[in-house]
Amino acid sequence: MINATTLADSVRLLRLGDRATLAQAMTLVESHHPRHQALSTQLLDAIMPFTGRALRLGITGTPGAGKSTFLEVFGMLLIRRGLRVAVIAVDPSSPVSGGSILGDKTRMTQLARAEGAFIRPVPSSGHLGGASQRARELMLLCEAANFDVVIVETVGVGQSETEVAHMVDCFISLQTAGGGDEIQGIKKGLMEMADLIVINKDDGDNRNQVAIARHMYESALHILRRKYDEWQPRVLTCSALEKRGIEEVWQAISDFQTRLTDSGRLKKNRQLQAVDWLQKQTEEEALHLLFAHADFKRYFQQTLLSVKKNDLSPRAGLRHISEFIQHHYFE
Repeated sequence: MINATTLADSVRLLRLGDRATLAQAMTLVESHHPRHQALSTQLLDAIMPFTGRALRLGITGTPGAGKSTFLEVFGMLLIRRGLRVAVIAVDPSSPVSGGSILGDKTRMTQLARAEGAFIRPVPSSGHLGGASQRARELMLLCEAANFDVVIVETVGVGQSETEVAHMVDCFISLQTAGGGDEIQGIKKGLMEMADLIVINKDDGDNRNQVAIARHMYESALHILRRKYDEWQPRVLTCSALEKRGIEEVWQAISDFQTRLTDSGRLKKNRQLQAVDWLQKQTEEEALHLLFAHADFKRYFQQTLLSVKKNDLSPRAGLRHISEFIQHHYFE
């Protein structure tokens, strides 16, 4: 495990792409133990000059869209092109036990064994939207370890799409056809977030359905306001099973990266994402510090009990808590 004595050497090994050190660094950053907080901050500060060079991709899709198959074929394509690929696969945590299956390495066996790849299953731990609270920092560690492409795979449910779209350069929605998912994707605003829509399973008897779905998505894109002036989102089809259309997906991603880099939009997006991350972390830390005060925690629990017994409405309870905070900490 990384400690204060080995920190400098760990950074050196991380820069050399040592997998064991990268795994240890991720474990340290994910740790909630108080002793690890200061050390993980030092580690992140030390690697910051070596970050920002990788292409950051987000991939989401409903269960059954074939994300794991697509990612394995896509990742192997990049490796054959001489690129190093890291996958941060966010697994949903159980709301009851808090546990996760974390089975992504078993679902992407070829990619997991590849020398130029690194797969890290990460539990969402109940975090809003399903994306890991530390996913941004894990991406930075992968960049410092000289990975060329860092992919965040989401659970594809809830608000995970929105959260991941705000932490990557290019956001890809992997869809299937024939099950009504294309209608749901249009209805819930997915079109406004996706830079690329890729319809998977374009094979066998499903090809006609894929063609219909592609037409529906393309029609919807033409009447929606663009996310970026520099880029018109594209709809592509592929068959991860037959390994067709994957090259075209990579070409579209490369075109996207070139256009946004040349216009300066990519740099601006990353700056805004960093500020957004700091704001969210500040809000979480403020809550943590607030609940660390025994008097506030006691008053909060008393208010919860009053709401539970219908002595107070939730809105009145919120007003009481707000007044308590104002009186005790800001006067």
